[in-house]
Amino acid sequence: MEKTLGALPVVADFCRKLRIADVVDALCPVGDLAELTHGQVIEVLVANRLTSPAPLVHAADRAQAWAVGEAFGIEADLLNDDRIGRALDAIAPHLDHLTGSVGPTAIEAFGVEASRMHWDMTSISLHGAYEQAEQGYAAPRFGHPKDRRPDLKQIQAGIAVTGDGAIPVFHRAFDGGAGEVGQVIGAMKALQRLASAQRLLMIGDSKLISYPNLAAMCADGVAFIAPASKTYVPATELAGLDLSAATRIDYVARRDAAKAAPERGSWHVVEDTMALAGPRKKDPVLALRRVFVHSSARARAAAAARAKKLDRARDDLERLQRGLGSRHYPDLDKVTARIAVISRERQVRRALALHGSTKVDGLYAGRPAVPTGRLIFEALAGLRIIPGTGQSPSVIPQPTPVQAHLLDLLDVDPRDLR
Repeated sequence: MEKTLGALPVVADFCRKLRIADVVDALCPVGDLAELTHGQVIEVLVANRLTSPAPLVHAADRAQAWAVGEAFGIEADLLNDDRIGRALDAIAPHLDHLTGSVGPTAIEAFGVEASRMHWDMTSISLHGAYEQAEQGYAAPRFGHPKDRRPDLKQIQAGIAVTGDGAIPVFHRAFDGGAGEVGQVIGAMKALQRLASAQRLLMIGDSKLISYPNLAAMCADGVAFIAPASKTYVPATELAGLDLSAATRIDYVARRDAAKAAPERGSWHVVEDTMALAGPRKKDPVLALRRVFVHSSARARAAAAARAKKLDRARDDLERLQRGLGSRHYPDLDKVTARIAVISRERQVRRALALHGSTKVDGLYAGRPAVPTGRLIFEALAGLRIIPGTGQSPSVIPQPTPVQAHLLDLLDVDPRDLR
């Protein structure tokens, strides 16, 4: 009978080179009478995920249809649900060790350059009813979800990939409420073990930057690259920079590669050092290398966006001026209220621009839309409050995702009531 082979030989070869079965069996041995080792089962599960992802039921039938037995040298009909479940239970307490063992093996087997690592975290929102996680595992919590669903609990996951080939070599799950900033040092220590004798360069987003993180990396000789937020580099400092004093660099963005030289964007840099003091007087002051980067393409885009916003605001104000004294704007209070709407609407658009966006998801009939005063007020109209009684404070029920996003863009905390 003909069977599907697909990429099974490739997966089996890589499993052998990574010594997955050997690593698993050393940590989770089975009895002498066992017909399959846990390592053999795990290799088959890896192949399942890479070649034909499917639920982990009736695995033996799929293994018979595919040439799993031939590729991995096992009896496919032994892969019943109970055997798979026992293998997963066996490795569950050793996942960190397994990851930490397979990662270095991959680096050695394939000659991966592990001195540069890219680290990032994301969130996974949870739906439905579920029990709390067992002690020692990531627990669902409310937090700051990437999908902007603050009404759902979440767990978080961090992953590190090598700069050489973007190969994932380390991952870890975190509680839903864990702050990204606070996970950097633990990840750094694990990545140092992977880099071995090589000096580690850790690359991340702005969450990488905090005094404790930078102090730990400097103390351990770990280099890092990450964008600094306005907390560390205020806008006034950026505004004081002189582009004419910057150095033009020989760099072509990928989006400009096919353009003629005069049409390509230019890049300039200014390098200096900054001193970062710790929260306590006894904390050493860190001397950090800092690089400012200017992109002409981004500068033009920002200028165009500002011009459009100013034009819209100017049109609104001109219409307001023409309407002074009319039934719509008969007195100072009405005029002041309208100006506040114009200003606040612009605040939302400015905040969106900082994230490279012009629309708010779900703002109009469940679809993305450019924020206007009317749409903003309509979206926020559903906010409710349960007034406090006696010693009990007022309670504001959880806002919808759209409401929460707008409040974040407006920098307004609805709990901060007068």
